[in-house]
Amino acid sequence: MTKLSVNINKIATLRNARGHNRPDLLQAAHDCERFGAQGITVHPRPDERHIRYQDVRDLKRVVATELNVEGNPTPDFLELVREVRPEQVTLVPDAPDAITSNAGWDTVRHQSYLQDVVAELKSLGARVSIFLDPLVELVHAAATTGTDRIELYTEDYARHYHAGREQAIRPYREAAVVAQQLGLGLNAGHDLDLDNLAYLHQNLPGLAEVSIGHALICDALYLGLENTIQLYRRQLT
Repeated sequence: MTKLSVNINKIATLRNARGHNRPDLLQAAHDCERFGAQGITVHPRPDERHIRYQDVRDLKRVVATELNVEGNPTPDFLELVREVRPEQVTLVPDAPDAITSNAGWDTVRHQSYLQDVVAELKSLGARVSIFLDPLVELVHAAATTGTDRIELYTEDYARHYHAGREQAIRPYREAAVVAQQLGLGLNAGHDLDLDNLAYLHQNLPGLAEVSIGHALICDALYLGLENTIQLYRRQLT
């Protein structure tokens, strides 16, 4: 079964717009789980424009499924992870001013650095996933870092899905096959939605988890949060 982890960054963005606690982020996380989410994903950034570092501390106390914390392993991020000890840490090479994630790691160039970071995170008891573009050579290099999983960055797939989904999925399927051969777990995320998710799921062997936030929260404005989460779950069956 492929698990659905709901990214609640956009709920935090809405809360922060008015400076109060509406919507209540912790209640939203609880409701997502109650409605069928199998994990909660957050991506705190240095400017705390959506998820705040304190949110991550608070969520660790209330998330009953699995907390996945994404981010660039800066000293502040690593200090937070040491304190919170989430079930999964997803390493994403975001620049501090990035609007959203826009590239995966160069696991060849940053091999030594990632080995050190992965080793520390695993010593804390976290499962580690490395955000990655769908290139076979990067998957091979990721395997030598000691990471448990990779997360395939699916923006390119989503962008080209309607123009030709067979061609769009090809590099992702090739990367997934290699990941299986190397014993790596497989996650996927970015720009996945109700149009393109089922096909991705059907064509990526060993897909363990998808994390979806922006499209899911947008759909929930029209369809309701509970119904939306159930609709996304159905794409993964």
